[in-house]
Amino acid sequence: MATEKDNLAEEREEFEEAYDAESENRNVALEDLKFARLGEQWPEQIRKQRELDGRPILTINKLPAFIRQVVNDSRQNRPQIKVKPVDDKADIDTARIYEGLIRNIERTSKADVAYDTAVDYAVSCGFGYIRVAIDYEYDDTFDKCLKIERIANPFSVVGDPYSTAMDGSDWNRAWVMDLKSEEEFQAKYKGAQKVDWEDLGYSNLKAPWRDADDILVCESWHREQTEREILKLTSGDVVGAKEYEAGRDIFEMAGIQVVTSRMAKAYKITQRIMTGAEILEENEWQGQYLPIIPVYGEELNVEGKRYFRSLINQAKDAQRMFNYWRTTATELVALAPRVPFIGEEGAFDADPNWANANTQSLPFLQYAKGSQMPSRQPLDGGGAAGSMQEALAASDDIKSITGMYDASLGQRSNETSGRAIMARQREGDVNTFHFIDNLSRSIRQVGCVLVDLIPKVYNGERIIRIIGHDDVEEVAKIGEKPDPEEMQQQAGFPEGVEHIYDLSVGRYDVAVDTGPSYTTKREESAQQMTEFVRAYPQAAPLIGDLLVKALDWPQAEEISERLKAMLPQQISSGIPPELQQQIQQGQQQLQQQGQQLQQLSQENQQLKQSQGMDMQKAQADAQKAQADMQIAIQRMEIDRQKMQIEAYRAETERMQAEQALMAPLPPVMPPI
Repeated sequence: MATEKDNLAEEREEFEEAYDAESENRNVALEDLKFARLGEQWPEQIRKQRELDGRPILTINKLPAFIRQVVNDSRQNRPQIKVKPVDDKADIDTARIYEGLIRNIERTSKADVAYDTAVDYAVSCGFGYIRVAIDYEYDDTFDKCLKIERIANPFSVVGDPYSTAMDGSDWNRAWVMDLKSEEEFQAKYKGAQKVDWEDLGYSNLKAPWRDADDILVCESWHREQTEREILKLTSGDVVGAKEYEAGRDIFEMAGIQVVTSRMAKAYKITQRIMTGAEILEENEWQGQYLPIIPVYGEELNVEGKRYFRSLINQAKDAQRMFNYWRTTATELVALAPRVPFIGEEGAFDADPNWANANTQSLPFLQYAKGSQMPSRQPLDGGGAAGSMQEALAASDDIKSITGMYDASLGQRSNETSGRAIMARQREGDVNTFHFIDNLSRSIRQVGCVLVDLIPKVYNGERIIRIIGHDDVEEVAKIGEKPDPEEMQQQAGFPEGVEHIYDLSVGRYDVAVDTGPSYTTKREESAQQMTEFVRAYPQAAPLIGDLLVKALDWPQAEEISERLKAMLPQQISSGIPPELQQQIQQGQQQLQQQGQQLQQLSQENQQLKQSQGMDMQKAQADAQKAQADMQIAIQRMEIDRQKMQIEAYRAETERMQAEQALMAPLPPVMPPI
């Protein structure tokens, strides 16, 4: 049986091994981050020398624009988690509840901040992280909920050194570090207790566990593969052996027996809060995945070792050259008014202002009578021009290394047509798409963690809020499905709750949808419809309600409904008047046939009661059968008319589309 001392020794050894394995990636990432975002782009030795010489040191940082281009592109096209049913016990409606609940979790926990922070660091230094946490939904309740949290400092996480997955789904170890002062550590973990640092061994700790008066508190995650026995029952269900034993009496009363059993793979995850001297807490995690999800930048695997690099890692030398040549050009131009005057000995004695001639603006200067007038030495401006040319070359090097040119950055380039500009922008997007794709993989893993945890956290009967893809909010009741008679008793629950969804039944898979959000799609739709109405004004009365509905106006829905009410009936319903009349006639005939059938039934009953003759009963039955046949024929006719209506609607839409294409476009104004 392992003691706490053994666990602590094992934890320290594994942490230090993983920390050392990541040291190169962390050092390069820190250098990239300071270089690109803090502007620390001059080597320290050169900076000090130039400062001593009084020479300029200019930093014209072009790299943040390239980083923001990729990061903000991911913000505009943030991947969205989709849940799909897998087995026969899962269904589309419950998958919709999963999706809506995940959107609600993302909104309430501000998951967009977590996603944006992670991809920002992935592009800037090579890696970022997202985490999933379990917390109480409100301060005054026992209901728990899931949250997606950002990790503001990516250097606080140490991942599994043996992982190979791009989304961290195979992580078995992870550590989250937090450096605290002795006062903060004692207040949070020791309370009012006086800590004897010598007795506990804190004074003997070395880096990284101790840094001067700060103590490293490490959150350690350990996933261990185990086995559990599962049973297949005569009902077709598969349950764990422990669950079956807990409810054995219920299963036996229902006549459900065990068909077979086997050992299945399972995972046990343990969270430990520790320092280098002691283990402070130990908790069991409910899921099968570690709740720390990495977002990687560019990955390389060289001889089994993984390297993670940022967007700008290879562009640092070009940025240094750009800074150097711009500084040199500035320095040469700044020296122009300092070119010395040359004259005969004694020529400058007549006026003491010659000493300040290069630093002050003087109205006049005198030189010694009889001597030759002093002259200024001409400055060679070729050096400054050459430096500017080299600076431009270095700027182009940055673009070619990152694969992002002027069109991708929104700058004017040599492309003139809109198609050419979009093609160049697309080339830039393709060159950097692997960063967006890696974010999609990580968000998919976030979805897998959530789907795994939702049945365990959102258990019991409760009302939850779900959010649709169009941001429409609903409420749903979750819990075990009761009997049909109990389903009818919904008193006490919000209006609109008609079903109970059991999230613990069935298997669900996760996918991601990368593209514009619903809001962006709606804005694009409104823009396209506006352009269509400008090109084909005759369509405005027909699609005005749809156009207003897509616009982001206050009370747009109400305005859309009013415009829709003003449409002619044949347009609003999509049915021509001739077919409407035929349907009305068919409905009248069907009503008449029903009345005849009712009358025949009454006559049949009267015949049975008065005469009781078999022949008359047979005649009545025959008349009823004939009436039934006529009704069936009439219904078939109505169905045929409905098919004609659908065909007419399709043909009408096709003709409207052809007319829209054939309509002359408005003249295009030349660019100003």
